Amino acid sequence: MTFDITFDRKSDRETIDPISYPVVEIFHSVQGEGAWAGVNAVFIRLGGCDVHCSFCDTKESWNANLHPLQSIDDIAQTVGRIKPAIAVITGGEPLMHNLDPLTATIGLITKKQIPIHLETSGAHPKSGNFDWVTLSPKQFKPPHASVYDRVQELKIVVSNPEDLQWAELQSTRVSLNALRYLQPEWGNPQAQALTLDYILAHPQWRM
Repeated sequence: MTFDITFDRKSDRETIDPISYPVVEIFHSVQGEGAWAGVNAVFIRLGGCDVHCSFCDTKESWNANLHPLQSIDDIAQTVGRIKPAIAVITGGEPLMHNLDPLTATIGLITKKQIPIHLETSGAHPKSGNFDWVTLSPKQFKPPHASVYDRVQELKIVVSNPEDLQWAELQSTRVSLNALRYLQPEWGNPQAQALTLDYILAHPQWRM
């Protein structure tokens, strides 16, 4: 995000350039995971990530400098034109940016008729005003403490038994009402079997 203040020498006034974010892509599809699977959604994928999961399928989003800046007004206007059921801010790691201006502008443009969702690892302090937060915390870069009380959906990627211990620890830090998901690492048959067996023995979790 940029928030540049320049000095106008002629009028001795400060002028503020429009706030903008590095945008990897904005696309209209359906939510493919979790409680909102199958729902009409517009995804706003922001550039920048310092979590760097080995299994990440969007590594092109990691370097924010590789992606063009878009103003919050342009982003919000795009959401308003599409008129999805939900708008999902994802990444990358979106909480690397201050999301307060972005969610406020989307709410203003859409008259708060489109719920705004966040998908995050939680590795940075909370910002933005969201109707739904999906937290996917990683052991090698744990969530900031400020994020936990905002979570409606906890999602843990499972590669090995240690990930199940991590899942239970993270479960103690979110609301009792939060939905709890275990997601086997893609292309890992052992992780799929491990996750299925665990859920059959621990019904508070979903796959």
